[in-house]
Formats: sequence, structure tokens, C-alpha cells
Amino acid sequence: MENKPKAVLLIADGLGDRTIKSLGDKTPLEVSVKPNIDRLATDGECGIMDPIAAGVRAGSDTAHLSILGYDPYRYYTGRGPYEAAGIGMDVMQGDIAFRCNFSTVDSDMTVTDRRAGRIVSGTDQLAAAVDGLEIDGVKVIFKESVAHRGALILRAPGLGADITDTDPHHEGGKILTSTAKDPADLASAKTAAVINKFVRMSYDLLDSHPVNKERAANGLNPANVILPRGAGIGPDMSSFLEKYGLRAACVAETGLINGVAKYVGMKIIEVPTATGGLDSNLIDMAKAIVDALADHDFVLCNVKGADLGGHDNNPQAKIDTIVKLDEMIAYLMANVPPKTYLTLTADHSTPCAVMDHSGDPVPIVFWGEGVRSDRVNKFDERSVTAGGVGRIKGTDVVNIITQLMFVQEKFGA
Repeated sequence: MENKPKAVLLIADGLGDRTIKSLGDKTPLEVSVKPNIDRLATDGECGIMDPIAAGVRAGSDTAHLSILGYDPYRYYTGRGPYEAAGIGMDVMQGDIAFRCNFSTVDSDMTVTDRRAGRIVSGTDQLAAAVDGLEIDGVKVIFKESVAHRGALILRAPGLGADITDTDPHHEGGKILTSTAKDPADLASAKTAAVINKFVRMSYDLLDSHPVNKERAANGLNPANVILPRGAGIGPDMSSFLEKYGLRAACVAETGLINGVAKYVGMKIIEVPTATGGLDSNLIDMAKAIVDALADHDFVLCNVKGADLGGHDNNPQAKIDTIVKLDEMIAYLMANVPPKTYLTLTADHSTPCAVMDHSGDPVPIVFWGEGVRSDRVNKFDERSVTAGGVGRIKGTDVVNIITQLMFVQEKFGA
């Protein structure tokens, strides 16, 4: 069908902020020169959004689930399944998945470097040494990710995910013994026992591995143990196509967001210059979005830079990202097909003063044919509160988009 409605949901990670004294008690959005984003606000309908609920400090994973219309209180059991899916692992319903670090420990299991000197090579060989193990009837599936990161899947009937971490989360601490959070939870107790054995086996297999012998010879910290964390059970979720009748794709910079998208059946589109850093090429991401709209109805995009600025208490990094985001918006407005709806928002606020996610709501704007524009002409945390959308939750977003597209089923007669 020609001119079928399309939609782009652009999520600027961590975009929201609080007022900053050095910026004249304004936010990075308020001081940035962003004519194209402000044009979105002028021509579109604006509001403020709580990604999950008022005052809830959302993670990027739970926020994206919510914004895509999947209640995180029902579908989120932990970060592990989405990290694993994001690096191409096949997470099945009932699998227990973990995000992992290659780390350095000494002989008494004290962690001396949680990131193993930020190792960048040889992790595929280390992963191969542990992938395919079987521990007490449980299959071990392991894959390396970027740098010191990896993901682990435990596959067997009767496993639970409600366990404590073995990772002490700081240098100088000894590896912890994982336990079920509820002693009566036998399924989780089984998982904890397997994880404790896996961590010890990873040390036995990796400490004398040729990759680590070479690292030691070069004065580098060995990646001689694997520390899993963020256990989660593979959830049973309907696909985005089943839920909304829309063929969807994802253009994102991080494995976590790709993992969420993959879990709901979106096609993952890789952009080599989308680095996840401040040097990411947002125009290349915009071109990938436009290309994806040729054979998809809906494209999710996550841009990471603003979140990095917030975590580093670097307002200028946020401003620089907003300027690049403005150029990206200009490209999209000029090149998306007719009848394309563009939504710009954030998955959470990452205020520079906090250097972490906060529960502050985020601005949102809906733009496209037939959208009822309001009196807002600036896109920032305070201006949008006067908009026609009002204050909504993340789970409202795709409902609003699909009714604009007129592809939503009517509720009732």
C-alpha cells in the first residue's frame, strides 16, 4: 500500500536534566541551540512523560520495555536476558541469563580489577574455553561481547533467577557466594549452586590460558575469572508485530537496547559508526532509519550521548549531543516518507548533578500529519509542560503513535 503510515520513535538516552547553576539555572536542553528540535515542538504536540511511573528511577531496559508498551513489572526479571539477546544469543523461555565481566582475581579470589585491564582482544578464545560446559546437568552457553563484557545463559528445566551476585562490584572485595534470596526457593538455589561452580571453573580454565599468559608477559592484568550478575529468566513476550501489527526495526548503539528490541521481534540494524560514545555519527543513524522505513512500519532508535554527559557531570557533552541530535532531526524531517510520525523523547533523566538516573519526567513530542499542535515552541523540560499531551506514562506512547497512524484496533463498538 502506497503512503502507508510509518513511525519513528527516537529516544535520546538520559536526555532529561535538572537546572544547572553554571548554565544560568537552566538545563542543557534549555540553553542548546536546536532549531529543528524546536520546530518539532512548534509543529507537534508536546507533553511530559514518566517512563514507568511518577518518581520511579527507570533503567534503560525497563524504560524501553515500558515505552514500547510492555509492562516492566510483568516482563522484566533482570538485565541478563536482554544483554544476551543484544549480542546475538538465542535466549529461550525459561533460560537464566546473566551479563558478565571478564575480571582479574588473585589466588585467594580477591578481585583486583573488575574489567581485566579493559581487555580488548582474546576474549573470544577465553569464551570458547567455558562455552559448552555442563554443570550438574545444566548447559552453559557463553559469548564474549565488547571489551571486558560477556553474557552467560544457563539452560535446564527447573532453574530460578532470584539469586544474589558473585560479583562484589568493587575492587578489593572477595568473590561472593551466590545464594537464593529465599532459602525456600529450590529452583533459584539450584541456579546459585551452578553459578558458584561456574565461577570457580572459569578461574581454573582461564588463569593459565595462553591468552592470559601472554597478557602477564606483557604486564597486563589477566582476564582470569568470569563474574556473572543481573540474573534474569527469559520472559515469554508477544512480538511487536503480534501486539501492534507493525513490522519494526531498531537502530541503536548499545547491546542492551538491541537486546530489548530483539526480544520483541524487531530487526536489528547495525550502523558501524554508531559507537555508543560521544563520537557516534548520528547522521549515519538517521540514514539507516530512513532506509529501514522502506520495508518497515516502525523504527525504534536510541541515541546514547546525552546519558554519558549526565553520568560524567559534563553539561557541555550533553549540549554537544543535543546539537548533533538537532542535525539528525533535520535529516529525518527532510527525508522520511510521507505520512511518517516522528516521536522524540528520552528513556529517563540523567541529571549532571546526580550523575545517575533520576525519577524526573522527560519531555516528549509527537510530530506528523494531523497532529494537533499546541502553543509550545521550545522542546525542553519546562516548556513542554504547557503542551496538549499533558503528563503521560511510557506505556501510553505507542498507543498514541498507533492511533495517529490509524492502525489501532477500536476498543468497543
